[in-house]
Amino acid sequence: MQSKNSKTYELVLTALFMAIIIVMAFTPLGYIPLVVINATTLHIPVILGSLFLGPKKGGFLGGVFGLTSLYKSSVAGGSLSAFVFSPVAAFQMLPHDSIGETIAIVLKSTFIPVVPRILIGVVPYFVYIGIKKAISSEKKAVYGSIINAVISFIIGFGVYAFLNKMVGEGNVGFSATVAKVIGAVLGVVVFAAIEYLFMNKNAKTLAFVTAGISGAMTNTLLVMGSIYVFYRIPYAEAVGVDPDALMTMIAGVISFNGVIEAVVGAIIVYLVGIVLDKIKPAGVYSGNEMKIKAVSAQDTDKQMAL
Repeated sequence: MQSKNSKTYELVLTALFMAIIIVMAFTPLGYIPLVVINATTLHIPVILGSLFLGPKKGGFLGGVFGLTSLYKSSVAGGSLSAFVFSPVAAFQMLPHDSIGETIAIVLKSTFIPVVPRILIGVVPYFVYIGIKKAISSEKKAVYGSIINAVISFIIGFGVYAFLNKMVGEGNVGFSATVAKVIGAVLGVVVFAAIEYLFMNKNAKTLAFVTAGISGAMTNTLLVMGSIYVFYRIPYAEAVGVDPDALMTMIAGVISFNGVIEAVVGAIIVYLVGIVLDKIKPAGVYSGNEMKIKAVSAQDTDKQMAL
């Protein structure tokens, strides 16, 4: 009965997350306006799906996200770099003098919008499980503090990058030095807050925050990395950058957009995750649960035989 209820819950949650992804993809709800950037939130339902439904259903939700991106780029087009996310646009915009070249651009322009998004639904689950194992070990304090330090640095750097961008565009009345100080202070505050929750309240805080960051960075790193590997020269021409300087531009996107979206993702995944976790624990899904029960039964049989 519990297994049937668990499968029904997962089916409903999968359908809900899928609907959220589709609605967010085709409305402004998929982006949070932050003055100097529109931070995408489309990866967040995929990350949550990974944590509460397992890597298979998480990968499926990531595939839905990727297909919406591919569809929008194919139908809307308009952008000079639309070929990156659409095999249709790539077929129209890039030279292809042979069947081999045609197949290559179709595969590359399908890979970029879809495969990294599938992995958004896979990586956070294993990161979450890995963090939980680390913080349940005898060296909980050491592992937890190291992970917390990395998270706090990412969040502090994200705030600094955001404020520094605002300084450069004249949206605030303080200097870049003040932005550094604010980022550093916030990083320390975040470290202290997470450390307190981790040691005294809810150890899952660290796992949820880390999973949120890993999912967002999986998206940014793999998408931008794939663009560089597959379309370095045509993409550089499309965005008006020298091909030799494209890596620098991509590094800037990762360190600004990627980090800020990771911070936003970490916050929302944590806030939603602790609520859903009260209904059903993260990291446990029906297939996983059945394996755990099977192992427990085998252990019991062995003990009885002894």
